Amino acid sequence: MEVITAVVAWGLSAVCQNTVTSQWLAPICPRNITTELASRLSSSAQIYSPGSAGFAEATSRWSSFETPDINIVAVPSVEDDVAQIVKYASQNNIPYIAVSGGHGAITTESRLKHGIEIWMHQLNTIEIGEDSARIGGGALSKAVTHALWDAGKQTVTGGCECTSLLGPGLGGGHGLLQGRHGLVSDQFISMNIVLASGEIRTIDETSDLWWAIQGAGHNFGIVTSVTVRVYEIQHPDWAYEAFTFTSDKVEQLYENLNVHLLNNGSPPVNIVNYGFLMNVPEMDPKPFHDLGPTTTDTGSGIYLDVPRWVGWDNDAAPCQHNGLANTRFPIDIQAYNVPAMRKVYDLFADVTQKTPELNGSFFLFEGYSLEGVKAVPGESTAYAFRDDNILVAPVVSWVPAGQDIAQKATKFGNDLRQILYEGTGRSELHAYVNYAFGDETPANWYGFSFYAPIA
Repeated sequence: MEVITAVVAWGLSAVCQNTVTSQWLAPICPRNITTELASRLSSSAQIYSPGSAGFAEATSRWSSFETPDINIVAVPSVEDDVAQIVKYASQNNIPYIAVSGGHGAITTESRLKHGIEIWMHQLNTIEIGEDSARIGGGALSKAVTHALWDAGKQTVTGGCECTSLLGPGLGGGHGLLQGRHGLVSDQFISMNIVLASGEIRTIDETSDLWWAIQGAGHNFGIVTSVTVRVYEIQHPDWAYEAFTFTSDKVEQLYENLNVHLLNNGSPPVNIVNYGFLMNVPEMDPKPFHDLGPTTTDTGSGIYLDVPRWVGWDNDAAPCQHNGLANTRFPIDIQAYNVPAMRKVYDLFADVTQKTPELNGSFFLFEGYSLEGVKAVPGESTAYAFRDDNILVAPVVSWVPAGQDIAQKATKFGNDLRQILYEGTGRSELHAYVNYAFGDETPANWYGFSFYAPIA
């Protein structure tokens, strides 16, 4: 039997390599996806299989929780490569997902099984003109901001250096310059996009897709390049002042933020407030109780220094792919409900102290200036929450170790968000799609397929 089996296996292998293999043998002939796909792509495109260093780098993510199941990574080097990958995947009924910075942590991405990852990082060109710039679909924020800065220009990007321009931008995209110019998506002039058919189209404000792309754009196609508005640098110099407060100052802190910075939804265009709640087990709170609010750090520099000041730079935690599970539970709010902030603080402190596995979690509060955002009519784009003033997100972080801790972490994040939601008094939760956990409803975020699907 062993001899017969060997002969049959050899014969099957030989027959399967024949390009005129009979149709009846197709179901038992293994397919070489790498070879088939490579034959369609440009000479500089790459394909990585599991076990290779390139595959490991391409599939590493900021969050290891509920990730997509990738069989092969295709790395386009020109825009047409993306079209060819999509055509091949569609013809062979293989799911696919485009990845740039690897920060998509929404749990719906885990619905992709045995799929192709289209790793966009070679599509990173930046061509700068007088009033606009054409940026590749895989270009990361640091590369964009630095290239523009060298040319005396700026545009609105997400704050984190290691995310792409388009990843946040297709969901609206908050950034430090939004008070002057609007959201990242408000800067779009035109883009090249690969549709599900594999067709490459150039779209702009005359296209039926344009409204949806600006805020709900993650899954109407794969954007291979975008042309955005750029501006002369008018305010190169920035400064920061950081404070540390302890639990007895919760009420006073958020009352002051409401009055002095939110200013009834019209915060100063030149000021951004950014805050954290976090557990620091080694810190003795007594001296801070005695001192009250304490200035812990100050500094000044240029716009390019801001990511380092607030922990958004490439060396900071948000840019590390270190195997942690990181989940966010976002909610947009109008103002801080002070009793809710006390309640959420107490719950956060209690859980992170009693459950050491979760004490790396933190609470993110982003209070960007809003003048440029609110200057754009709400009905003109798919981004839905222009009237909201603060982006809040519990970030629950843990070392993956089975379902028990995952369930505790998910309950923790949802409980924190529920307190804030009840404090808004609203009937509908507003959740920033780029931070979404994945259990929100279609009314809360936009898109379909594997990123924030409609169904």
